[in-house]
Amino acid sequence: MCSNYRPVTRQDRLLTFFGVERNRDEEPTEVFPMGLASFIRLAQEGSGNKLIAVDGLSGLIPQFKQRELAYGRKTYNTRSETVHQLPSFRDAWKRGQRCIVPAEAIYEPRYFGTARSPGNPSAGASGETVTCRW
Repeated sequence: MCSNYRPVTRQDRLLTFFGVERNRDEEPTEVFPMGLASFIRLAQEGSGNKLIAVDGLSGLIPQFKQRELAYGRKTYNTRSETVHQLPSFRDAWKRGQRCIVPAEAIYEPRYFGTARSPGNPSAGASGETVTCRW
């Protein structure tokens, strides 16, 4: 299962491919479960369907485990068949808390090198990502 990725950080690419702006460009870094990176979500309710880029952790930490950050290493991936049933994802899924993970490359960790492919950014390994608000 793919757990590492290189995020889209350049302002021009975020605007061109996802229609969002950030105040800064950052050097691309590798993101792994529980790593800090930006993601795209709907702005607060009442703002229409406007998308915004915000920083967050790669990995879902449900409210019942919010004091255990290491739990996010277990919840960065789920099966679409069971996401609505599992306690870690169920509530966020029902509330429609989804986001886009803008990625230049998504890959399996390889400890003797990395496999990265150039090209246009992609959005999430499976197309839909669940987010959690406490």
